[in-house]
Parts: sequence; C-alpha cells; structure tokens
Amino acid sequence: MIADPGRLKALAQGSNAWPFREARRLVKRFKAGAPDQGYALFETGYGPSGLPHIGTFAEVARTTMVRHAFSALSDLPTRLVAFSDDMDGLRKVPDNIPNAAMVAEHLGRPLTRIPDPFGEHESFGHHMNARLRAFLDAFGFDYEFQSSTESYTAGRFDTALRDVLGHYDAIIDVILPTLGAERRATYSPFLPICPKTGRVLQVPIVARDVDAGTVTYQDETGEKVEVPVTGGHCKLQWKVDWAMRWHALRVDYEMAGKDLIPSVELSGRICRVLGSRPPEGFIYELFLDETGEKISKSKGNGLTIDEWLRYGSRESLALFMFNTPQRAKRLYFDVIPRQVEDYLSLLEKYRDEDEAKRPDNPVWHIHGGAPRAPERGLGYNILLNLASVCNTEDKAVLWGFITRYAADASPQSAPILDELVGYAINYYRDFVKPDKHYRPPDPIEREALVDLAAALAALPADAEAERIQNEVYEVGKRHPFETLRAWFKALYEILLGQSQGPRMGSFIALYGVTETGELIRRALAGEDLAA
Repeated sequence: MIADPGRLKALAQGSNAWPFREARRLVKRFKAGAPDQGYALFETGYGPSGLPHIGTFAEVARTTMVRHAFSALSDLPTRLVAFSDDMDGLRKVPDNIPNAAMVAEHLGRPLTRIPDPFGEHESFGHHMNARLRAFLDAFGFDYEFQSSTESYTAGRFDTALRDVLGHYDAIIDVILPTLGAERRATYSPFLPICPKTGRVLQVPIVARDVDAGTVTYQDETGEKVEVPVTGGHCKLQWKVDWAMRWHALRVDYEMAGKDLIPSVELSGRICRVLGSRPPEGFIYELFLDETGEKISKSKGNGLTIDEWLRYGSRESLALFMFNTPQRAKRLYFDVIPRQVEDYLSLLEKYRDEDEAKRPDNPVWHIHGGAPRAPERGLGYNILLNLASVCNTEDKAVLWGFITRYAADASPQSAPILDELVGYAINYYRDFVKPDKHYRPPDPIEREALVDLAAALAALPADAEAERIQNEVYEVGKRHPFETLRAWFKALYEILLGQSQGPRMGSFIALYGVTETGELIRRALAGEDLAA
C-alpha cells in the first residue's frame, strides 16, 4: 500500500489503468467546484426481472474500482447507490424460476406486486433484491441499496416526477423521433398503475394538469381515470425513468453495457431537459456464454456467482472483471483456472513491484489499494493435476503431498492455498474426472518413459523442480519426437489422462520423484491409472 496520499495522487495521475482514466474524467467534472450535495454519487442499476448474474456483479465491481481510483485522486467524499428497478411490470416469465405458471398470471404487474415463486419473500421483486444484496454483501461492497418501489411510493421522486410533468412536451419531442409510427400514437412517459388490476398500463394520456400534478387516461371500459403522477400511482417509461433518477439523485457516474448506448444518449438528453447534467459514464462490452450468445437474466445462460465461487476465488472473478472491460469476453467454466493463476501471479508481482508501477497492477484495484500479502504456494493447475493423479477428492490427501513440498505450510498458515486446494478438487470432480482418458504409449514413447524412469531414479528424493525439469527435457531430446512439445503432450495423455498439463518439474517435485517413477511403471505395465 502507498501510505502517503500526496504520493499516491501523483502516481495515480500517471497511471494507465482504466479505472484511473475514468477517475480523472470525473475529477474534471468537479473542476469548477464540489457538487451542491457535497459528495460524488456513483450509481449502478439492476433490473430484477430475473436472477442476478455475473454481469450484474461486474457493473458493481467495476464501478467500485473507479470509485477507489477517484478517492485516490480527490478528497471529495463518495457514495455508491445500487438501484433496483423493481417497480417495472413483468413482461415475460424467466426460464430459470420455479412456479412459472403462477408467475404468468401476474404478467404486467410491478415486480414487487407479484408473489415470490420461491416462497421465501413477500414478492418476486423482494426475492430478487435479496439475492442481489446477498452477493454484493458477500463481496464486501460498500453500497447503499435503493428500491424503485420504495422511492416512488415514499415520495422521494415526487419533485422530480412533477418536473417530468412540467417538461412533458419537451420530453415527448425528444422521445417520439426514436419510435415507430404505431408506438408514437400511444406513447406517454407516464405509466399509470391500474387501481383495479394492479398492472402497469401502457395507455395514452388524454389530459394532464401540471398544477394538480395529475394525468388522465382512458381505461379499457372507456372511463376516464385521473391519477397523481406522485406517490407511486404512476411510474415512468424506463428511459425517462433513468433520466429522472439521474436528475433526482444527482448521479455523477454510471456505467452501461454497449447494448444501451442509444438509451444512454437519449436519457442524457432528457436529463438536460429536466435541468440537470447527465452523469459521466463508461460503456463496457457484454459477456457472452460458451456459444457466443449474450448472457441474459431471463435465459439464465452463462455462469452464476455461486458457480464461479465453487471453482475460483472472489479475487479471480474480480480480475476477470478488471481485464479489458471494453472487449466482449466469453464467460464459461474453462476461464476460471487461468484467472486464479493470473491473480496469484499479479499478487506476487505487486509485493516486489516498484511503487510507481503498483497503481497499474490489477490487484491494486481489486483490493482498493491495499492488496493482501501473497503466500508461498502452488498454482491452480499443479493442484488440479495432483488431484487428478491421486484420483482424490479429499483435501487431506493433497495436503499430505503439499507439506512434503513445503514443510512449513498448513491450512492454517496458508489460507489462500487451502482455498485453492478446495477449488481444484471441485473443478477436478466436476470437469476433469468425467473426461479423463488415458492412452497407452507407442514404441517411441515407451522407450522414452523407461529412460525417464531411470533418470528419476538417479535423482535424490528432494530434488528441486528445476533440476527435475531439466532431466525431463534431456530425456525428450534423446528420443525421436518431432518436437519437445509432443513429448510433454505424451506425458500428459499417458500419465494424467488429458491433453494439457502442468510444468512437469514442478509437478514431479510435488507428487514425488519416487511416486512418479511408480506411476510410469504402472503406465508401462498397462495398469488402469484411473483406479
């Protein structure tokens, strides 16, 4: 950690890390002076029509990174609001929830007026909000949760809603050119909540009274109904709602996905109509699933937070979010081991890094400027292959090998490593074990394996990884493989049952020189290594 705030500010000014670039833009926003509210307000939005997914987490994580970077550059206090649009009418039933038929009966109603299909909370919206808050809390985010339903019904938006009513014609002039002819004929920024059915109505407004703060619409029976725009009797179309919220809360910074660029621009224009400055923003690319499709809450494709955390650390997930946010990335199980490995490498690098370079290291942003100390440990792939060779799902078995490699390590003294062992076992159990396929060696490979077994037998039991690696190389060079890569691929397929594997010197040092020799003997004898 860089203790001197002045020194940190100077270093942050020159950092190329994207959160600092964003923070410098936000600093310029306040060049003329601090905002009237006395703090910079960051916001993230969540549409609780489906279960929270990693994309939702990503927005909060990335916004938090910018917030930390801003605090390194500015003395202005900050707040982060996580806002839930839970007053929206449900348009379709998500694919990944129970009791779908029951939920379908309530289509069109606000999410907080639909029974909870999980039977755990007072409404569908409350359930999804609880899910959102649970995983944000689990990651230790500093945020304030706000609900659209509560904000509307408690009157927090009443002044801003009257502003929308007062600028009705100007807002319509902004919106209508973006709509088709049929939609233009019926469009209104205000969506009354039907007092009879409780549904959010998409109906034309036939009259409005700015002084009284009401709008009048015609219901399906032909009756004209006058309702206040305040107090939760109406909600706004979402693009106007977004602008109104920026205006009401005085939001200074909010991110959005690439698919929302037109909406960001439109809401920004409406925000100016209301007399406020739109927030600074950052457009990020979308996450894709393994097939290249956009991740969707309603489809439930892609990874969930819980799925990632079964196989990788919170920090590895944060690293995935930090890296190249303006490039579309596929998000599926195979990316997790690499992210875990990269995080541990960056943490190790940070410890020895020059102070001037630390603000560019992703772990500075992952840990808000105070990364934890690294441990002397082992990589994810090494542990994964150890579990594979041992055919074990027992942490104690792996720790038996680890303590031979690092005698001073234990689950208590090396908690990061202990977590890593658990992740590796889970990944092995779910993804590696079902697909393991050992093959017998061909004649060239057989001779090389006999040679390797002899070379290992000549080494001391406590030979270092680098010496072992050199022996493996030399054996490969003595035999007619097309490339050394082919030799190592053969070792992985014959001894580990997979096409890729670890650095063999490090693996053999961990697994044991004698044990590896026995493994080779069994492979040459045609024994079942999966047993």
